Amino acid sequence: MKNLFKIFAATAVLLATFSSCKKDLNLKPTNDITSDVAYSTPDGYKQVLAKIYGSFATTGGGGSGSSDLGGIDAGASDFIRLYWNAQELTSDEGICVWNDPGVYDLNYQTYTSDNVILRGLYTRSLYQITVINEFLRESTPEKLASRNITGTDATNIAAYRSEARFLRAYQYWVLMDMFGNPPFITEANDIGKVAPQQIKRADLFKYVESELLAIEPELKTTNEYGRVTRGADEMLLSRVYLNAAVYTGTAKYTEAAAYASKVISAGYTLNPVYKNLFLADNDQNNPEVILSINYDGTFTQNFGGTTFLTNASINGDMNPASFGVPSGGWGGIRTRSTLPALFGITGAFTSNPDSRAMFYGDKAANDDVAVFTDGLRAIKFRNVNKAGVTAPSNNGTFCSIDFPLFRLPEAYLNYAEAVLRGGAGSTSQALTYVNLLRRRAYGNDSGNVSALTLDNVLAERAKEFFWEGYRRTDLVRFGKFTDGSYLWPYKGGVKAGRGTDASRSIFPLPSADLIANPNLSQNPGY
Repeated sequence: MKNLFKIFAATAVLLATFSSCKKDLNLKPTNDITSDVAYSTPDGYKQVLAKIYGSFATTGGGGSGSSDLGGIDAGASDFIRLYWNAQELTSDEGICVWNDPGVYDLNYQTYTSDNVILRGLYTRSLYQITVINEFLRESTPEKLASRNITGTDATNIAAYRSEARFLRAYQYWVLMDMFGNPPFITEANDIGKVAPQQIKRADLFKYVESELLAIEPELKTTNEYGRVTRGADEMLLSRVYLNAAVYTGTAKYTEAAAYASKVISAGYTLNPVYKNLFLADNDQNNPEVILSINYDGTFTQNFGGTTFLTNASINGDMNPASFGVPSGGWGGIRTRSTLPALFGITGAFTSNPDSRAMFYGDKAANDDVAVFTDGLRAIKFRNVNKAGVTAPSNNGTFCSIDFPLFRLPEAYLNYAEAVLRGGAGSTSQALTYVNLLRRRAYGNDSGNVSALTLDNVLAERAKEFFWEGYRRTDLVRFGKFTDGSYLWPYKGGVKAGRGTDASRSIFPLPSADLIANPNLSQNPGY
């Protein structure tokens, strides 16, 4: 997959040609790259597939300073950086000291329809959907036949289509989860002729579900590293079903448990050492990760992704070289006191029996939002390999740590939660799955639990997945995201925390898109 990224830059020029527009629609392209040229060979299709995957890990086709998006700083426009900010800074896990536009609104849950970070995430997701739609238009059996692409080549491209449909369904899940009622476009829509219609959240759920079910038998059970497999499809289905009551008002916990079981039986196994999941060589011998976004400090440089997660979590006083970023250390994001408290840490960080407690600092409390050392730093991501050797980087800042979108533990915890909520399954099996994670974390059976409750499953999810972009979705599902009965520092903009309006559980549609598209109506409360 990392080899695919090496052809990304050339392909980005092609896609830029497709997406550019001027008022005079009778103009001809300024170069010879048309869709018929770009898709004239099987290699051309794989190059565009590389662009689709690459748009998850890069900001644009011109290196770290370029972006496919307008209206946002290129360095902040990477998908994972945008997604992470929306999922973590709004929750009880993370808080940021930077006074960049939009940051403090996320810290405080006071975001509006003009929040630049939320607008960036919304636009990034729709941009990736648009790129995928174009690929699907150009890869139909009729298009392949017209270009004399047959046999094995046609079969391979059909498989690419299934991967692309999954990635589109994933981005529609992001929009459904975060924005509720977004505009909706597929390959059946004509670009630029009619403004997209808005889709309701419950209807988008049906669409995402139907797409994932349709491609499930078509996807490969194994694939090149970093590419979509059937396991990724089944993992996303489990996630979608676990949250179905939020999205539609109708629970689907039996389905959530069933699809989690499919993933568990698919041959994935736990990496025996938790910390190795977040190192620069986590692409090697890692049977736990089901799908990752791949970063490379030499070939796919940007200031988001794991470069952001590594550098923003440390400062110059923490010896950045030991984290594999000798020129890095930005001092931006750290934990709210509620996260280390789940590990029993309320003051300075000391050794903890749970190996997942990877923190740094001498103060867990958050007394001043603008002080980086007020709160423990999460040091989960390190740009070194298992031997402690720094990964190659052009400037000592960019990282080669791949970001796991799906890991096997999610299937274990989805199963446990779904069964506890009434889905068909075994509570004893659920307990076994949770204790598998705790046994890895503690190195023995000393951390095992004898019974499960929904609250300790939620706590287990935080300990297993903190800094991986799960928390807002989990808190919404558990009714704790806005509720005044569960508080954390600076929730609602006050130091002690306060409840916020229930409308905060869905982000606002960007005001710029509402102005541009009369078919859209704003989400309630904004």
